[in-house]
This record gives sequence, C-alpha cells and structure tokens, in this order.
Amino acid sequence: MLVEVCANSLESARNAERAGADRIELCSELGVGGITPSVGLIQLVKKELTIPVHVLIRPRGGHFTYSDAEFEVMRSDILACKALGVQGIVSGVLIEDFTVDVERMKVLVELAKPLHFTFHRAFDWVAGPLEAIKQLEDLGVQTILTSGGETAAAEGIKNLAAWQQKTSMTLMPGGGVSPQNASNFKDIGLKAIHCSGTSFGREVKLSGKISMNSSKHLVEHQVAVSNVDTLKAIVRAVK
Repeated sequence: MLVEVCANSLESARNAERAGADRIELCSELGVGGITPSVGLIQLVKKELTIPVHVLIRPRGGHFTYSDAEFEVMRSDILACKALGVQGIVSGVLIEDFTVDVERMKVLVELAKPLHFTFHRAFDWVAGPLEAIKQLEDLGVQTILTSGGETAAAEGIKNLAAWQQKTSMTLMPGGGVSPQNASNFKDIGLKAIHCSGTSFGREVKLSGKISMNSSKHLVEHQVAVSNVDTLKAIVRAVK
C-alpha cells in the first residue's frame, strides 16, 4: 500500500523518507489545510529526498473558488514546480455551487502533464461525489485525496469503499489517518493512504507575549484581500 506523507517542512520531509514513506505531498501551513510551499523549500526537499515529491498548489487558505488573479498564480506555481523537477501536482478548484470547476481543472491538469495529478480534499465539499469522480477521471486526474465526505477518513470509510468501486482512479483516504486505523483502509481494498504523523515540539515559553495568530483571518467562506480605499486613506494620512 502506498503511503503518502503530508510534509510541511524540510525536517518533516526528511522524517517521512526515514520512516519509509513512498512519497510526500509538500505544503505549508497545515492549520489552514495547507498552501503552496516556497520555492526554496521545494528546491531543498528535491535536492535531499530520493522518493517522489508532489507539491500542493493552493494560493491561500479558505474556500476553493478562486479569482482570476489567484488562478493565474496557481498556473505560474505549476510551471515553477515542473521546472524544479517535482513528480506530482496536488490541487483542486470548485465553483460556488460546490461542483468541480471543470474548465479550470482542465487547464491545470493539462499544464501539469506529464506529472501525476491529485485532486485534493476540496473533493469533500462537492455536492455530487459520483458525478465529480466521473468528471475528474475524464480530465485525466489520477488520484483523489478524500476523507469520504466526513470530518475524518475513518468516519467516511464506507463511502470510500463504495466510491472506489466506481473508478479506476486511486481514492486516497486522508484526514485523521493514524497507526490505529491505517490498516482498515488496506482491508477494504484501497491502494494508498495520506497522513502527516504530526507531533509538536521545540516549545518556546510565551507567557506575557502577545499572540501573533490572527483569528480574524481564519475565515473559510470569504477571502481576505487588501482594500484599495483603506490603503489610500492610510497613504493620505501620512504623505
């Protein structure tokens, strides 16, 4: 069974290979579900690892319906990843009605060729999973990363088993995959799993320090963007 590790740093990538993972999905900011990692991180990981490196193409946290500018960034990131020699691309685009954005996905899949293409957990928001599976298969997507439409893959295991019967693509369970439940996915005939194996360390005592986390920016149903009028007012105030 293929084991893909979601690695959020050079250290995590090294640990994944040491642990025997078959490949990694490289990303940053796991707290928002992952975003595209820096070019420097991709370069270093590619230099050190011998296992395949797939890279997440997601320009921001939040929902999966992107503006023209964001989509332009995604296309540019795919070209950069190809130039850096990665083996796979992980991405996904939805329309506001939570169906697959077929036109934009076609662009991304074609741009990524001949790399392996995984449609990520945006799949767990789609309104019609079976229709989406057919659409993605027709587009040439090879893998779907999904928790079976539930918060955790263990809860969606019946959906995963049923959906896998409908497609030749690889359905790869992700979300809460652990040593305790990993073999359950193999038992139902799935061919791959996705996990992070995250633990926390290197603690710094922050007593008395202000928080640098910003809860006002953790909004899934809207997108934060610099406001022209607000910025003009600030510029006028000091110029």
